[in-house]
Amino acid sequence: MSTSASVLVAESVWRDIKSTGSVSCVCVCSLHFLFGKNFERATRIVDQRGVKRISGESSGRCVFQVVGESRKKEEYFCFPEHYCACYSFFYDVVNKGEQLCCKHQLAARLAVSVGACVDVKVSDEQLALLLSKL
Repeated sequence: MSTSASVLVAESVWRDIKSTGSVSCVCVCSLHFLFGKNFERATRIVDQRGVKRISGESSGRCVFQVVGESRKKEEYFCFPEHYCACYSFFYDVVNKGEQLCCKHQLAARLAVSVGACVDVKVSDEQLALLLSKL
């Protein structure tokens, strides 16, 4: 399957999840087919409540902080549809083009879809400061 076709299929699955408010077996199979081990890893992160949605109180703008799976339990900031600060995003997604996204982006999208985010409210100033360090 070409990258553009994969992106279209993935977006269709995410729309289906969002519209129904649940993740069907068909959606799980589709996401696993598209993302393989990254999807499995993302589900583990979500199961362990490893996704924080950090939102500005007034603006509602948000960034996600997702726990990694290594023993160090690093946390990576990401925008699920566009960017992650992890090494895999730059190496596998941007540089090599072998993946559509990293496991942290998948975990953030999945957590939002199933209502499994840990919500953290901060002032817009704190959010701006956080984002300025990316």
